[in-house]
Amino acid sequence: MKLSLFDYNLPKELIAQKQIKPRDHSRLLILKSPTTSSPAVAGVTPPRAGGDTITHDYFYNLDKYLDSNDVLVFNDSKVMPARIRMYKETGGKVEVFLLKELTAGKWEVMIGGKVVVKTRLRRRFAPRNDSGFLKCEIIEKLDNGNWVVKFNLKGKKFREVLEKIGETPLPPYIKTKDSKQIRKDYQTIYAHDEGSVAAPTAGLHFTKRVFEKLKKKGVKIEFVTLHVGLGTFQPVKTNEIEKHQMHAEYVVLDQATTKRLNNYKKEGKRIVAVGTTSCRVLEAMSLKNGKLKTGAKDVNIFIYPGYKFKFVDEMITNFHLPKSTLLMLVSALAGRENILKAYKLAVKKKYRFYSFGDGMIIK
Repeated sequence: MKLSLFDYNLPKELIAQKQIKPRDHSRLLILKSPTTSSPAVAGVTPPRAGGDTITHDYFYNLDKYLDSNDVLVFNDSKVMPARIRMYKETGGKVEVFLLKELTAGKWEVMIGGKVVVKTRLRRRFAPRNDSGFLKCEIIEKLDNGNWVVKFNLKGKKFREVLEKIGETPLPPYIKTKDSKQIRKDYQTIYAHDEGSVAAPTAGLHFTKRVFEKLKKKGVKIEFVTLHVGLGTFQPVKTNEIEKHQMHAEYVVLDQATTKRLNNYKKEGKRIVAVGTTSCRVLEAMSLKNGKLKTGAKDVNIFIYPGYKFKFVDEMITNFHLPKSTLLMLVSALAGRENILKAYKLAVKKKYRFYSFGDGMIIK
């Protein structure tokens, strides 16, 4: 399948640079197929024919399109201020980008600047009359081009210092500088487990008001965890998408949540993934019989048209980059032609795109 099949034209002015206020006042495109009005049978994806209906609303009215037969599954991963500006002993500036904690105090990172093994870096985090420095030593270079470093701090103390001197790793298409307001905006209100370098952006639209309205309708709410990696921004470089190698991301699905979700599926309820990250957790942790398994591990599932969904029936998502794996994922659920048709209309109606942009529900 050619990469060019997932391209579309997007005017730069439609790339949202900041979050709309209140966050639930973003627009909502409803993409609904008459062939998917009933929940999917476990392990079988119902066909999505052409002629899907497209309507428009606002996110604060999401409850109008859900009911007591729906189960929303959210990714509760929290974005960490993963970018740290540090200095070599010679005074040269180096940018350290946290990717994954390997063991206590030891991290896999990307480094911007010339370094070698045993290079020592530091950054002051306390007043000059104090000896407060965050320090790290470069241990080794990995085959993928990343580095392993060892910090002098770990655990709670490291996290406290990171909050002081770390910066939010905003996507490259957002030109706004890091600030306290941006940190708040680029975080879901239910974020819990820190570990992501990018926000699960479909969840950014949700407010307490939206949750209250959903609960009144009897919609069930569940949480899973996927720590979003830097690979989410990496473009597909192969002309044949099947040859693309997905990056691995760490997921957690606990036993109690697994049991509830399996019971909901057995009862015939619709499983609605909030975002592509939640979708990847549910599909990666599904067995061939459509049941979820409990676990915590790295997954690198690649979902593109032709994929048969085992657990997810519907999805709430944002508008994704051209030629991206995320666009391929939603195309697998709704159909490529249907998605591109919806995107073309969204451009015409001047929807806001990407992380701080508007939302879509695929039914």
